[in-house]
Amino acid sequence: MASNDRVNRSANFLKQFRDGAGQFKKITANQFMDVWNHYDQNGNGYIEGTELEDFLRELVTSVLKTDDGNEAVSETAFNDAKELFMDAFDVNLDGKIDISELTELLPVEENFLLLFRRDHPLDSSVEFMQTWKAFDCDHSGYIEADELKKFLRHLLQQGNSENVVTEDELITYADTILKLFDRNNDGKLQLSEMSKLLPVKENFLCRPIFKGDKGFTKDDLDHVFALYDRDKNGSIENEELHGFLKDLMELIEEDYSSEDLEESKRILLQQCDLNRDGKINKDELTMLLMSYDQMRMNSLSLQKLKLWMMRKYYNIKFEILKLAAFLTQNKKRNNENHFGSNFGQ
Repeated sequence: MASNDRVNRSANFLKQFRDGAGQFKKITANQFMDVWNHYDQNGNGYIEGTELEDFLRELVTSVLKTDDGNEAVSETAFNDAKELFMDAFDVNLDGKIDISELTELLPVEENFLLLFRRDHPLDSSVEFMQTWKAFDCDHSGYIEADELKKFLRHLLQQGNSENVVTEDELITYADTILKLFDRNNDGKLQLSEMSKLLPVKENFLCRPIFKGDKGFTKDDLDHVFALYDRDKNGSIENEELHGFLKDLMELIEEDYSSEDLEESKRILLQQCDLNRDGKINKDELTMLLMSYDQMRMNSLSLQKLKLWMMRKYYNIKFEILKLAAFLTQNKKRNNENHFGSNFGQ
């Protein structure tokens, strides 16, 4: 009932986008942004909770010509409609609507829709980092307005758009994308903001083996290493390492930048890259994941992650040094015993 009262205090926002027959008219990029901002009231990038209730209720009742649409739709009918909508459009089954899911729900103009429709989504964060590197042309650590326009043109070409996109339309799209995804309003997209525009199929570190209580098996470790060692050269390096760190940061922090990524990389290589080749081999990744297994990261912040990596790897390296010293002494002792036995000592 509270939801009904909340909606009744203002006109149905979605009605303005329907024609006389109750059908949705084509929604432009700017209109889509207005709809999104109207319902994503806390600006967290999702329509969820009471926002979702209000949106779906107005979506259902906006088709009715009368102003008492909320009373005309029973609670049972609304709940049934809500379940159908979420089954159809909540692709990732998280119980909320993100921007790309809303573009599928509303009849937005074709070219703008192509910016969000992924017939061939990125397989991994490694592929994401390769794309990031390709369009961060000045290596500033941000996708700025001109770089964003080039990226959007690339997406439209990939989407095989038959409609010619004018420069003015491209500027409008870029401006709309910035208003939708630029959460800190600095006029450019940082790494975490770009990841919302260009999501990957899966964060490998969200797989069940990282969440259960059984710990990692050798097969698990081999599989994870293979997921990030995309070129199969026996090392995780460059965009592969950046992709791994992006997945790691995404587990614990919603907002992160290229500076955070590079700082985490510096700490990781300093503390974990034992052979100092600037890469992570399977043994070094195993140390990281075994350490991760001992200390779950659900409660960590990005700053705590950096401190955790430094402390954890200092302890691991200290143990390795102690083990190396023990093995050296043991080998020396065995050699002395062997030498003495040969001479009858």
